[in-house]
Amino acid sequence: MPDFISSPGLFVKEQKPRPLGGFRGAVYKLTGGAWNLGPGAKQRQEDELARRISRQLQGSYNTAILSLKGGIGKTSTTVGVGLTLAEFRGDAPCAIDANPDSGDLVERALGEGIYQQSSPRTITDLLENIDSVDSLTALAKYMHHAGRLHLIAGEQDPEVSDSLTAEEYLRIRKLVSSYYSVALTDCGTGVTHNAMSGILQSADNLVIAAGYAVSGAKRARSTLHWLANHGYEDLARNAIVVITDKDEVSSRVDKDAIEEHLSGICRELIAVPHDRGVADGDLVTLDVLKPDTRRAYKEIAAAIVDGYR
Repeated sequence: MPDFISSPGLFVKEQKPRPLGGFRGAVYKLTGGAWNLGPGAKQRQEDELARRISRQLQGSYNTAILSLKGGIGKTSTTVGVGLTLAEFRGDAPCAIDANPDSGDLVERALGEGIYQQSSPRTITDLLENIDSVDSLTALAKYMHHAGRLHLIAGEQDPEVSDSLTAEEYLRIRKLVSSYYSVALTDCGTGVTHNAMSGILQSADNLVIAAGYAVSGAKRARSTLHWLANHGYEDLARNAIVVITDKDEVSSRVDKDAIEEHLSGICRELIAVPHDRGVADGDLVTLDVLKPDTRRAYKEIAAAIVDGYR
C-alpha cells in the first residue's frame, strides 16, 4: 500500500483547471465554483500553446526572420511574435534589427514618435562601445523596450546600415546570449548581404516570411532551396514559413495551392490573416489585433520554441 510520505500525490484529489469563458465558464461562475466542468477544447488548445511558448530553456537560442522581398510582413511578424513571447515567457526576449536597409523594427514596436523622442541608440552605437558592456544594466543603455520585449535598433543612416559584417553581428549575438534565452533577428531582405553568414551561422531556426501570392510562395521556396544548397540543410528542413495576408489578396488567389506549394519543404507553415493592425505598416500592438491574428502569432511563437533543442 502506498504511504503519504512516499506518494503524497495519491492522497490529494487533482483539481480541474478553471474554465475561463463560454458555457462552462458561466456555469462555474453561477455556481460559485461548485460545478467545474473544466475548460473546453478551445481553452485547452490555448493553454497548450501557452505551455509550449513558456517552456523553460537551458541556454540561449536565436531565430532569424528573413524574406527575399520587403513589405510582406517580416518585421510585423518579428514584433508580433516578440511581444507574444514577452507575454507568455518568464524571461524577457530580445529582438535585434540587423536589416541593412534602414530597418524599422523599433518603430514598429514603439511607434515612430516615441522612438524619435527617446535616445535613438542603434546597433552601431552598441558595437562602438561593446567592449565596455559587461552587464545587463550596461547593455540596457543601448536597448529600447516595448513592455517586456527588449530591442536593439538598426542603423538608420543608409551609408552605415549596410556595413554590418558577419563578425560584428556575431559579437552582438554573443553579448545578447549572455543575458537572454530567446533572441529574434530581423534580417532584412535577401540572404547574401554582409551580416547574413553570421546570422545563419548562429541561428537555431528560421522563420521565412512570404505573402499570399504565387510570386511570394516561389520566393519562399527559392529561399529554402538556396539554404539547403549552401550548407544550411537543417535550417531549411526545420524552417517555419509564415504567410501573411498583408494586402487582403487571399480572396483573389488559391490559398490552398500556395500552401500546398510550400508545405513539405519546411517544418511548419502558418498563415497570418489580413489585419489592419499589421497591414498599415505602423505600430504593432497585441491589444488591437484580431483574435485570429493573435492566435497565429502564438502558433508561430510555440513553433519557434519547439525548435529549440
